[in-house]
Amino acid sequence: MTSFTLTEIVSQLGGELRGDGDTTIERVASLANAKAGQIAFCAHSKYFVLLESCQASAVIVNAQSADICKIPQIITDNPYAYFAKLSALVNPTPALVPGVSSHATVDLTVNIPASCVVMAGAIIGKNVLIGNYVVIGANCVVGDNVSIGDNSVLDAHVTVYANVQIGARCHFSSGVVIGADGFGYAEEKNSHNNSSYWVKIPQVGRVVIGDDVDIGANTTIDCGALDDTVIESGVKLDNLVQIGHNCHIGAHTVIAGCVGIAGSAIVGKHCKIGGAAMILGHLTIVDGVTISPGTMITRSIKQADTYTALMPFQRHDDWLKTAAQVRKLNELTDRIKLLERALNNPKD
Repeated sequence: MTSFTLTEIVSQLGGELRGDGDTTIERVASLANAKAGQIAFCAHSKYFVLLESCQASAVIVNAQSADICKIPQIITDNPYAYFAKLSALVNPTPALVPGVSSHATVDLTVNIPASCVVMAGAIIGKNVLIGNYVVIGANCVVGDNVSIGDNSVLDAHVTVYANVQIGARCHFSSGVVIGADGFGYAEEKNSHNNSSYWVKIPQVGRVVIGDDVDIGANTTIDCGALDDTVIESGVKLDNLVQIGHNCHIGAHTVIAGCVGIAGSAIVGKHCKIGGAAMILGHLTIVDGVTISPGTMITRSIKQADTYTALMPFQRHDDWLKTAAQVRKLNELTDRIKLLERALNNPKD
């Protein structure tokens, strides 16, 4: 943990300083629990009551809330984002000593740059390309022909299957699995006894991941069946997300925990998908869409907006009827209004 004065913070991160620039900040904290030596932030009017009584040494606020309290302030348009950058500044990632552990297994075809860290138990396959300052954590498995860009970090127990392409500055949390087979089976009838069985479809595509992609713990991204599964630059995936084969996730989209996206779905850029939402396969979602938590997306979305669908479960046939009726509610409402108007004004 590193301490900074408010003047030093503003010189590095920007913002407008109001108050004593020599105030020293050692930690970041919440408005409710901040104490002397700590800095908090206020990003919404519903927290103004806490801001008035805040015990922090300083706060990060926007111009609209700058006059609510009298302690030193950093004024910025986006206090939440500023707070995130400041938290990274005062809580730097511990420096690792470059080198390859003697307990790691690295194929002879692989050149590990001197700036990289490969921890104990890691296994690196044939013809892997590793950029500068890459960290491969304990017990990771990196398959043949994988490429990993500069400054990317694989935490412990990450598995990357063969032929995966990973960009620069990516961070994969423990338990992530990239490039496992997609869920592809063809049903075939047995002519002898009229039963059926499943024939596995080889999954021969890759996973291609852009730059600055963060992937949370135990998230899985399947390789393509024929074409590649693509995760564009800037995407952020939470824990326990499932991305099916041949999906394409657009740049800077964020996806919260327990979301499932079935195969061949296309999600646009700058989308926001809430936790436990489900997206069926072979759908297309345009740029800038927000999907509320728990929502089931069953049709393509062609217009940017916020979409929510929460409905009690029923037998499938009943649910289909209910869904059809719900879609006609606006029409039925208009008809009822016309009937009421006719009843109230019979001469019209």
